[in-house]
Amino acid sequence: MIGGFYFDLAYNKLMSVPKLKELIEVALKELNLEVPEFVLEHPTNLDHGDYSSNVALVLGKKLKKEPLSLAVEITQKLNEKKDIDVERVEVAGAGFINFYLSGKFFRERVAEILAAAKSGQNFGQNQTLKDRLILVEYTDPNPFKQFHIGHLMSNAVGESLSRIISFASANIKRVCYQGDAGRHVALAIWGIRFMKEPFPAETAALSSRIKYLGQAYALGASHAKDSPENEKEINSINQKIYDRSDEEINQFYDQGREWSLEYFEEIYKKLGTQFDQYFFESVAAPRGKEIVTKFLKKGVFEESEGAVVLKEEKSGLHTRVFINSQGLPTYEAKELALAEMKHEVFPYDLSIVVTANEVNDYFKVLLKALEFTNPKLAEKTKHISHGLLKLPTGKMSSRTGEVIAAEALLSEIENRAKEKMKDRGFNEEEQTKLASIIAVGAIKYSILKQKIGKDIIFDIENSLSFEGDSGPYLQYTHTRAESVLRKAKEEGMMAEATTETPPPSTSLERYLYRFPEIVQRALDEMEPHHLATYLIELAGEFNNFYAHSKIIDKEDKNSSYRLALTQSVSTVMKNGLYLLGIQVPEKM
Repeated sequence: MIGGFYFDLAYNKLMSVPKLKELIEVALKELNLEVPEFVLEHPTNLDHGDYSSNVALVLGKKLKKEPLSLAVEITQKLNEKKDIDVERVEVAGAGFINFYLSGKFFRERVAEILAAAKSGQNFGQNQTLKDRLILVEYTDPNPFKQFHIGHLMSNAVGESLSRIISFASANIKRVCYQGDAGRHVALAIWGIRFMKEPFPAETAALSSRIKYLGQAYALGASHAKDSPENEKEINSINQKIYDRSDEEINQFYDQGREWSLEYFEEIYKKLGTQFDQYFFESVAAPRGKEIVTKFLKKGVFEESEGAVVLKEEKSGLHTRVFINSQGLPTYEAKELALAEMKHEVFPYDLSIVVTANEVNDYFKVLLKALEFTNPKLAEKTKHISHGLLKLPTGKMSSRTGEVIAAEALLSEIENRAKEKMKDRGFNEEEQTKLASIIAVGAIKYSILKQKIGKDIIFDIENSLSFEGDSGPYLQYTHTRAESVLRKAKEEGMMAEATTETPPPSTSLERYLYRFPEIVQRALDEMEPHHLATYLIELAGEFNNFYAHSKIIDKEDKNSSYRLALTQSVSTVMKNGLYLLGIQVPEKM
């Protein structure tokens, strides 16, 4: 199951998991014990082994026997038949069975990582979703409104999910649905007409033009309901945008839309996102109206006070308007058209839509409507909702004009990052480039380190820490490993995963081999935070290894293996950060 959807595919999981399960099952059968459903997982504490099973606890409950005595019996049999990859099996606690993997197993995994890096393959990549076409729709900013910090949240989640799915060999398509029609555009154009400042010239800086549009929208939103006349005029503008019947409005609309889309592209580039297809509300609107009108005649929708609605209280949902009293399609109607438009361009196996959780109830009604209008697409659509990104001052709303622009937040983080680097020997150009990479990494990690769905209080200072739970800390760990490797190369030393007298296994090895499992789990659950947590733990292990080991030592025959571990950390860290959408700088 991938993110709640079943695919008839064989998982490409790490060999040790099915192998250990098979060992347990064989041991149980030889002891004439039934084989129950049991758990095999990594203990939180490495002292408790590399894998731990509750099989004796489960059997004890079923057979009404003492779990500890069963565990001892099963463990004895396992130690008789243990695989070459297993060093020993022990009983722990009230009946848990712990497996300790062999040094040979770990050295082979390190060799795999090195071989993958050398051949240009991505260690941790699998074939779980091979030949599947999967769409991820995310970010979805609205022209005439600012690209705000909420869009950063959607972008970080959507981009990371896209990369995780692509890492499973799916044919991934990134799409963006942009609201270039609707009441918000009418509010902006109403605001333009009443702005004291003149409409900007094409020669004005793009940032100035975007700021003007944002101010116009805020003006319209704040004055819309001041009087019935204002409301009537805004509704009239909305209709004229829809039917393109007013030359002046068309000019404001066309220029404002063009400026907004140009501005969004600049931000996408900085964030490391490149969409395969853009969809627009203005195109979806007439088609959405046609769909609703067609199913109105079939009794799916009904008329109510001059509007067309879907009443789904019987399903535990609520009533939503799909065509308003002016005869215009609403967001809901346009979404029905969007699902069909996306499938026509990309005949997908799965369409994932990433939004803020503020629209969860809306999306439930929408998916119910899609079940009526196009049930096949409804079955292939998955909604993933994230929480809100907040600053310590609280949530900001564009409706009040207090929107926090994404560009402003990124700029603030970049400036603080530059302050941290001013004594590190970088010139101005290097500082600017590096500050941008660090800023994007800082905010993306802050978003992705938590389970999707939770609100996030973003603290700029903590996000930029080079020590601890932060994106820059992970980036710095990678650059530290690369620095060691460069120095070793200068001294003529190479990373090798084999040694004549193998050194004892380290905690570092016991983390490195888990990476493919973590990637698979992030895919299964559609949760990037599993990767973020793993990378922080790996970084801690490597930095401890770095502090207490002399990695480069020509007099020590095990030095080449320590370099192999360092190379492995660099590879896994780079791949893991890539899956989070975070770039790794060459130096920090």
